[in-house]
Amino acid sequence: MHRAGVTGLIVLASAAAFAAGFGLKPGLWEMHIVKQVNDGHDMSAQLATASSQMQQMLASVPADQRARVEAAMKQSGTSSLGSGVVRLCVTPEMANRDTPIVDRDGHCQPSSVNRSGNRTTFEFNCKLQGGGEMTGKGESENSGDLITMKVDATTHTASGATHVMHTENELKYVGADCGDVKPLTPPK
Repeated sequence: MHRAGVTGLIVLASAAAFAAGFGLKPGLWEMHIVKQVNDGHDMSAQLATASSQMQQMLASVPADQRARVEAAMKQSGTSSLGSGVVRLCVTPEMANRDTPIVDRDGHCQPSSVNRSGNRTTFEFNCKLQGGGEMTGKGESENSGDLITMKVDATTHTASGATHVMHTENELKYVGADCGDVKPLTPPK
């Protein structure tokens, strides 16, 4: 898996990890990537620039093409608002889970979960699809309608490459109605 794929995996992992036992309510949430560091390189500014460029590109394409892209994102359980903000729809079942969802498909389960007040920490060690493994730890803090999370992960790809990532996210509760954003895929 190349760097972009691994980066995408950790972004999804950190987004989906909110959906469980962290004081998350069912409904619509907006996730903002606060910081993303890959292999010692702070990617935060690049992610914000890419998001802005994508919004500009979408604004310049015909309405029917833009609608297809937005519909595809909503079908996958996310909707981008630009500026690094992604909308996520969480079902009651996902909000009631008692263990973190480390990856979107539920293949990777945490090896340990500890809770103390509004703070949850967890560790994971998972096999990647296509070979390799991802290990790491995460921490979240719930402040009512705002959840902050930090995830540190190391991936060892099947080709022998190693990547170290640090991600910080904020999730803000929007409301109980997800509108036309479809729920995240529940874990298996």
